[in-house]
Amino acid sequence: MGVYILGSPPASSTSQSIKSAAKALARGCKSYYTGDNPGDVPGNLPPPYYWWEAGALFGAFIDYWFYTGDDTYNDITMQAMVHQASHDRDFMPTNQTRAEGNDDQAFWAMTAMSAAERNFPNPQPDQPQWLALVQAVFNLQVGRWDKGACGGGLRWQIFRFNNGFNYKNTISNGCFFNMAARLATYTGNETYAKGAKLQGAGRERFDRVPVNITDGKDKTNNSDKWKTRVQGIVDGLDVFFFNNTNIMFEVACEPNGKCETDQRSFKAYLARWMAATTQVAPFTAEQLLPKLRASAMAAAKVCTGTTVGQQCPLKWTTETFEGETGLGEQMAALEVIQSNLISKTPPPLTNLTGGTSRGDPNAGLQRGRGDQTPDIATRKITAGDRAGAVILTVLLILVLLVSPYWLLCV
Repeated sequence: MGVYILGSPPASSTSQSIKSAAKALARGCKSYYTGDNPGDVPGNLPPPYYWWEAGALFGAFIDYWFYTGDDTYNDITMQAMVHQASHDRDFMPTNQTRAEGNDDQAFWAMTAMSAAERNFPNPQPDQPQWLALVQAVFNLQVGRWDKGACGGGLRWQIFRFNNGFNYKNTISNGCFFNMAARLATYTGNETYAKGAKLQGAGRERFDRVPVNITDGKDKTNNSDKWKTRVQGIVDGLDVFFFNNTNIMFEVACEPNGKCETDQRSFKAYLARWMAATTQVAPFTAEQLLPKLRASAMAAAKVCTGTTVGQQCPLKWTTETFEGETGLGEQMAALEVIQSNLISKTPPPLTNLTGGTSRGDPNAGLQRGRGDQTPDIATRKITAGDRAGAVILTVLLILVLLVSPYWLLCV
């Protein structure tokens, strides 16, 4: 049976029922995480899940706390984030050196940015701070900016020894743009707004998109232009919703049943970013909130109860439990359901509106450029890795479009 408290008729979907559903789903997410066990590594997920998805998981737990007020997972989130920040406090832990790309690092940084914007409890003063961690990643990635092909931009991989170092992908550049825009708004520092404008130099990468996603303009100008662009992307989201039903589905692989591990989590981020979009670009709420609601109701119907909380499959269009379960599927259901509380929560904080996270504009500069080959074996980038990056590119389009609205809010 589904998560009945949300899977019932719409009138029963009160804030409390959504919170109760989210509680069961969050418990299911926790069942996949082992990093808090004795002898395990805080912040790591067991195979087949990659490091970046762990960063996304703790973003989901921060969202859960923010939406519900339940701090059950705050301690493991704090432990994981601080541990994976690494000795240099820049989300480049030694145990990830062989595999880490700019997009992987950015997923953890965006989770730290959410922690700062939502006043998630701050670490002890002698530990890495949320805002400073994001500033460190920003500073490192500015140093990796390559002015060469594709109009400039970040490479996919950080290190030369990794296949993919010569590949500039939208996911890495989109995450950089997102961080820069949010840092500019949180701190009021024009340096970060200029960083967001840097990302616009690679506009050729967006030619496939019906709306021309180009430069990051002055943060107080061209709002009508950005509104038009955002609206175009929001209109284009229909491809991710099944047969005009407003029910989200993974268009790249769900119809043929061949979704890989990473792909099974992508609905989570689309739901998260759709909800965020309604706050920083409120004119989108009328169009996006019905999609979040219909998708949440559909997801709730197909989840099933287990001894470790509700477990959910990938398909939400069947009205019955069908297929495999996993962390990605679980995060997707959690995010789409709890995102229905977005209209009852405050917008992202800044250091002028109550944000308390401490920053360090010089964070990360001690490391310098991170593109030299360390003395370890070369890792082969698989076709699945490359495919995952390409598919994430599609999802990051929404983040790219909402990022200018963080700039406009300064």
